[in-house]
This record gives sequence, structure tokens and C-alpha cells, in this order.
Amino acid sequence: MASLTKINGRYHVRVRRAGFKAQCKTFTQRADALAWARETEIELERGTLRVPDAPLRSLIIRYSKDISPLKKSHASEAIRLRALLQNPIADYPISQITPTVIAEYRDTRLNQVSPSTCLRDLVLLSHIFSVSMREWGYPFSSNPVTQIRKPKGSKARTRRLETDEEKALITALGQSDNPWAKPLVVVALETAMRRGELHSLKWEHVHLHQSYVHLPDTKNGSSRDVPLSRLARETLSQLPRDISGMVFPIHFEALKSLWQRICKKLELKDLRFHDLRHEATSRFFEKGLNVMEAAAITGHKDLKMLQRYTHLKASNLARKLG
Repeated sequence: MASLTKINGRYHVRVRRAGFKAQCKTFTQRADALAWARETEIELERGTLRVPDAPLRSLIIRYSKDISPLKKSHASEAIRLRALLQNPIADYPISQITPTVIAEYRDTRLNQVSPSTCLRDLVLLSHIFSVSMREWGYPFSSNPVTQIRKPKGSKARTRRLETDEEKALITALGQSDNPWAKPLVVVALETAMRRGELHSLKWEHVHLHQSYVHLPDTKNGSSRDVPLSRLARETLSQLPRDISGMVFPIHFEALKSLWQRICKKLELKDLRFHDLRHEATSRFFEKGLNVMEAAAITGHKDLKMLQRYTHLKASNLARKLG
């Protein structure tokens, strides 16, 4: 609906509609003000109101400042947002972003990254448009990302650590200048904790005498207690205490850089840090834990999702068969 206010001889018009940012304008003639209000209401009703002709990067930057920091995945999403700002699509005027433009962006990205990475980029871009429409009042007629074909995600990873690979990795990490790198990886392999959970772990939540750590806020929104093996307890007990109170005060980017350098040096093909979670979860099953016991440790609520992380080594199964 439109509201008209006369201030100092000028007519101030405000047109409001649910789901859109209020449209405001000032006129010297009352008739002009009323005509503009009627035209704007019709355009809002039809969904044809012209989108502000600013570049897409203005939405990306606002999202980076106002929305992304509220997410648990902020650290990794910040990298994705910076990459999006460097992509030519960021310079497109918002009014010219169509499904065709998004499809061209998708096809270009598929030549650069894996289908799964491209899909995550599109999901992020879609959320930027959704927030812009729902909360910031940008009058898009629809979300252009929802109208294109999405790439299929890659198959579930089955990368497992071989014994010699693990030994070489642990040795190399122990020789690095960072005193927390090796312990972090050891604890990751013993607990199946996510990288973000390890990075945010505080000493106040570590209970060595009771053999568990408490995670008050996890990826799925609930807390959980993670039991500690003997090796995990010994590793944690030998760690120096940092003034920050963090168990592993190593920056996300520093760990990523160190991981990449060591994997390249050791020629560890296609090994990602998240594969340690796959490895640890698989070992839980190889030790005889059932699905519910493993889920209690890893925090998986969807047991079907848990199966993606469970790749048992045939050699270990053969020994059980006798």
C-alpha cells in the first residue's frame, strides 16, 4: 500500500508490499506523487519493478558482512565468497542476471572445478539471491539459480589411509614448525571429529580424567560428547596450553597450507583433511562398534549418511572371517 506525506511543500511517497523493500520518492506535485505510487504498486503486483542496476558484487559483499559470519561454516564459506567476487559474474548488473547468465557461470565452473564444488557454489549463489529477495527487498521476479539444471554431485569418497601413508604423514607433521599440527591430526584420526570442531575445541570442554571432550555446538546444531581413546588422551595431555584457551590454536588457512605442502611432498594423491573423518569412522566399525555407537561418536543423525563414511578394508574383514 502507498502512503503520502506532505513536508515543507513537497510530497513524500512510500509504497510498501510484503516481501519487498519499501519504495520511496519525493515530488513537488501531488498528482505526480499519486501517479508514481499507482504505477509502482502495479509493477510490484506484476513483479516487473526494475531491479537496481548495481553489480552483483554489491549483494555478495553485503552477504559476506551480514549473513555469512552467522554460519558455522563461515571460515570455509569466506573462501568461496572471495572466489565468487573474483569471478566475472560479480561485475554483471543485478538487473541483467538471468537463468542464462547463471547457466553460463555453471558451465565455466564445471571446466575449472569438480561437479560437487560447482554445486556448492550454486547453492551459495542461490542463497544470496533468496536473502536479497526475502530480507533486503530486491524485487526479483524469481531466483534465477533455481531455474537452471544443477550438476550432479560427485560419488561418495572412499579414500582410506594406507599404513605407510599414515606413518609418513604423522612423521612429516611432527617435523613441522607448528606444534599443534601433528596432535590435531592424531586426535582427528582417533575421534572422527570435524575440522571445525577441532579448531573450536576449548580446554574447558576437555575432560581427560573422564576420557571425553564435550562439543557444545556442532554442525547439526546439537551438542555431543566424544569419547577419547588412550592415544587421544595421551596426545592431549602432552599439549602446551595456549593463552587463548583453545586446544588447537592453529588458523584454518595455516593448517590448509601445511596440509597441502606435506601431501605434495609425500606424493599423497587426492588426500583431503576431511578424509581423516572417513578413516576414523571406518576404523570404529572395524573395531566392532555398531551403527548407533559409531553415530553417537561422530554425531551423524542420518544413518544413511553415516554409510558414506564407512568403507571397511577387505583385508581386515578377511581376518574376521578366519
